[in-house]
Amino acid sequence: MNNWKTLIATILLLSAIVLVNQSALAGDKSIGFANASLNASHNLTELVKFVESAVAYAKEGGKEQALNEFNNKTGSFVNGELYIFAIDLNGTGLASLPKPDWIGKNNLNATDPNGVLFNKNEIEALKRDPENGFFNYLIFPNPAHNNKNELKLAYLKKASDNWFVGSGIYLSNISASFDQKERDDLVTYVNEALKFARENGKQNSLEVFNDPKGNFTRDGRYIFAAEYGGKCLAQPFQPELIGKNRLDEKDPNGVKISRLASDVARQGNGFYYAIYPDPSRNMTPALKLNYATDVDGIWWLGSGIYANGEETS
Repeated sequence: MNNWKTLIATILLLSAIVLVNQSALAGDKSIGFANASLNASHNLTELVKFVESAVAYAKEGGKEQALNEFNNKTGSFVNGELYIFAIDLNGTGLASLPKPDWIGKNNLNATDPNGVLFNKNEIEALKRDPENGFFNYLIFPNPAHNNKNELKLAYLKKASDNWFVGSGIYLSNISASFDQKERDDLVTYVNEALKFARENGKQNSLEVFNDPKGNFTRDGRYIFAAEYGGKCLAQPFQPELIGKNRLDEKDPNGVKISRLASDVARQGNGFYYAIYPDPSRNMTPALKLNYATDVDGIWWLGSGIYANGEETS
C-alpha cells in the first residue's frame, strides 16, 4: 500500500513538473511572438542565401545575363516576396521589379516617404566595406500588397566593382509612419544640439547631453553622440555604454546602427532607421527614425523619434 502511495505521489509530482514546464514554454512562445513583429531573424538566413546566389549568378554568367534574369517577373530570382534589385555605385537603377521606371535612371538622391536617402546610404556603406554584405531598413512599395509602402529589411552586397544587388523582406505589421511635423521638429532639435556643441565645446556639451534631466532631454527625446571611430560619447539612458566602441553593434535584425549613423553623418547629415530600446517604454525595443549630423569631422551627434508601436492592418 505504501508503495502505491509513493508511486502515485511520484506520478503527481512528475505531472506537476510537466505542467510547469509547459507553462514556461508557453510563456517563452508568447514572449517570442510579442517580439516577432520587430525581429525578422527567422527569415534572415534565407534572405542572405538568396542575395548570395544572385551574386554568384552574376559572377558566373556576367552582368547582362544576370540583369535580364533579375528583371524577369517569372524568372528564377523571384521567390514569393523575394526579388533582386540592382544599382550601380553611381546610383543608376539596373533591376527593379516594383519600379521599372527606375531602370536606367540615376536614383542616388531618391528618398523614402520619411526622407531617408536609402540608395545613397547603401552605396556609402558598400564603398566603405566592399567585401561584406549588410542590412538596412527602408520604406518601399510591396508588390504583394498592391505596391503599398511598407517597412522593408534589405540585405545588399556588391556583385562586382561597380554595381551591387540586394533583396529584402517586408515587415508589414510594423507601423513606420512619421509625419512631416515630427520629422521637422526632430531636425530642429538636432540642429539646436549641434549649435550648442559648437558654441560650448565637446566636453561641456557632452555633460549636458548625458544628463537624463538636462536641457536636451525633453519630450521623450535625447541626444546620442559618438566618435567616427565608434567610441560612444553620449547616451543618457544607458550610461554604461559611454566610452565603449559600438561601431559593430547590431540591432535585433543585424543592422549595424552605429556604422550606419556614422556613414550618414559623414555625408553631412541625414535620416536612418534602427530598432532601439525606448526609454519611455521601459527600454522596450521599437522602430526609431533617427537624424544624425556631423559636428567637426571627429564626432557626430543625433536623436530620433520612435514609432507608435501599433501594428498596421
